[in-house]
Amino acid sequence: MVTWPKSPLTDRSHSSWMIRTSLRFRRPGEPPLIKGWLPYFGVVLELRKDPLRFMKTLQKQHGDTFTVLLGGKYITFILDPFQYQLVIKNQKQLSFRVFSDELVRKAFSISQLQKNHDMNDELHLCYQFLQGKSLDILLESMMQNLKQVFESQLLKTTSWDTVQLYAFCSSIIFDITFTTIYGKLLVCDNNKFINELRDDFLKFDDNFTYLVSDIPIELLGNIKSIRKNIIKRLSSENLDKMQGWSEILQRRQDVLEKYYVHEDLEIGAHHLGFLWASVANTIPAMFWAMYYLLRHPEAMAAVRDEIDRLLQSTGQKKGSGFPIYLTREQLDSLICLESTVFEALRLSSYSTTIRFVEEDLTLSAETGDFCVRKGDLLAVFPPIFHGDPEIFEAPEEFRYDRFVEDGKKKTTFFKRGKKLKCYLMPFGTGTTKCPGRFFAIMEIKQLLVILLTYFDLEIIDDKPIGLDYRRMLFGIQCPNSDVLFRYKVKSYRS
Repeated sequence: MVTWPKSPLTDRSHSSWMIRTSLRFRRPGEPPLIKGWLPYFGVVLELRKDPLRFMKTLQKQHGDTFTVLLGGKYITFILDPFQYQLVIKNQKQLSFRVFSDELVRKAFSISQLQKNHDMNDELHLCYQFLQGKSLDILLESMMQNLKQVFESQLLKTTSWDTVQLYAFCSSIIFDITFTTIYGKLLVCDNNKFINELRDDFLKFDDNFTYLVSDIPIELLGNIKSIRKNIIKRLSSENLDKMQGWSEILQRRQDVLEKYYVHEDLEIGAHHLGFLWASVANTIPAMFWAMYYLLRHPEAMAAVRDEIDRLLQSTGQKKGSGFPIYLTREQLDSLICLESTVFEALRLSSYSTTIRFVEEDLTLSAETGDFCVRKGDLLAVFPPIFHGDPEIFEAPEEFRYDRFVEDGKKKTTFFKRGKKLKCYLMPFGTGTTKCPGRFFAIMEIKQLLVILLTYFDLEIIDDKPIGLDYRRMLFGIQCPNSDVLFRYKVKSYRS
């Protein structure tokens, strides 16, 4: 088992580690080394200011492969998309599990995964219930939950209602996802329970990058107590009070109770991790999809026309009530809608594929061999090719039909005259690709279909919105400010 070095901030016996970390020198055969001017922290300030611009600057100076010091860890980045297989294929020497186990220990207070690989494997098998027929069942449940939310709340809005877009997306995505996966409380006020859980969850998510760093949690204000409160709310005792568990939740709970006693609060920590994985990136993804549709009337018109044609072809009317229902196959046929979502993800995703180097290793690339050290991290940074003008024309622009060609899904993109195997990577790649990606994309599609079918939507703020880089290398970036929009039920609903 790999032993991670303790942080000098948390262990006085390692007080000299910060100095030793900064004194590292490049060995023969290793990629260029960029340590920055801050001991231990390295280039963290430059990276956080604008990760893509900083990476492009380093790429121009040092080529497609280089090593940086970032928060006490040395990370070797591979920026050439044709070399990504170097990270994916060497699974024995390059471990995702070591990296992810350490991450969930820091973020969610889960310690047993590092000690019990059998439990880890069994929990991973549960992800099969986010695909196929199990996914269809989840989508049916989600549609019923959407029906209750929209009919009881939103469809009563016959006049314009003005709200913050990100807050709107946070509320809808969190509530629908939680209810679909975890069910509803049998006793007490379910809305109060979800509202309080959502508020704490969003505060927790705001501190996520700090939690996974080596900063002691005691220095992060009240985040430790907030995390503890969430874990308690998701304990076995409280989950027993919920009705309507999804199949994946039941299977995960069965596995957890095989390895923990029923009362162990670490079960709640596992559910926090699963909940975070289910909504933390879907919320900003939904925001950006809606934001770009609102800012681009031609995109809104094209997607609405596509939805209308599908509803007509399936004999569904947009009259009174809430009658529409689309299967997974029908949602998948909405290529213009899917292209809009994919384009929003291309512009906002900073998901980075990371592996822990378990032993000194020499990797053979087209441009030559290079060495990586045991204990370092090896990473792929997809925003580099997401913003590459050779792959995507005018990559800084939002083009809703970028992933449509001749009325079909476009899946062929080229660099240096060669076809790219991976052209969009918001969910990672290889065997560690996000298992919940199908659920997340279908959820966003369902929500957009309902909103565009039943509501008039208008953006109010004309201010430009950019990315907030606090998450840096983790997932979909949030907006750097919220934006006002308004909605009302379409006139044929009056």
